[in-house]
Amino acid sequence: MNNSQEYFVGWSTLALINAGLAQGKNRSGLVWFLISLVLGPIATLLLVVLDRGTPE
Repeated sequence: MNNSQEYFVGWSTLALINAGLAQGKNRSGLVWFLISLVLGPIATLLLVVLDRGTPE
C-alpha cells in the first residue's frame, strides 16, 4: 500500500469509529460520519467533549 491509500483507510476508519461514538451519545451517526470525513480527529475531540444528545 502506498501512503495515500493508508491515509484514506485510517481516515475512513476514524470516521466509522466516530459514527459509532456519536450513536452511543444519542446523536446522528450519519451526520457525524460525514463531519468526521472533513474534520477527522477534531470531530473525535468534539464528540468526546460534547454532552449526550437528548433521547429521541
